[in-house]
Amino acid sequence: MNSISVIEYQSHHQPYFEQFNRYWIEKYFEMEDLDEFILCHPDEAILHSGGAILMGLYNNQLAGTAALRKVDEATFEFTKMSVDERFQRKGIAEALCYASFDKAKSFGAKSVILYTNNILQPAIHLYEKVGFKHVAGSNKEYKRADVKMVFDL
Repeated sequence: MNSISVIEYQSHHQPYFEQFNRYWIEKYFEMEDLDEFILCHPDEAILHSGGAILMGLYNNQLAGTAALRKVDEATFEFTKMSVDERFQRKGIAEALCYASFDKAKSFGAKSVILYTNNILQPAIHLYEKVGFKHVAGSNKEYKRADVKMVFDL
């Protein structure tokens, strides 16, 4: 039986966090300075400011990741969610979403936001499926972001 589990990120996961995310960013977009910083220094970029990174496992193999970047006391940004192509369409991304919601709740958050791009329709469909709603707004951090969504906890 195939199993999916989600675990807390540890520093030795950094190469996987970087690899999974670098692949999709470079496939569809251009790597931005903020991407480089987050991917190469996730402890500093995400964890030290009160956020979290989760790792998705499929049959005990690292298969995906997602991060929660603290925006303020009530809001976290769901960011850098990626599943290795070999493990896509197995429920890992959905499991990472729900685990991220639980983690944000444990931090006392009231909402989780995300920024994405309209060309990533499979991702947008997933986000809608798990309960994210489209909202007006913009993101000045990523040039590629043209969609904002929110999940109210």
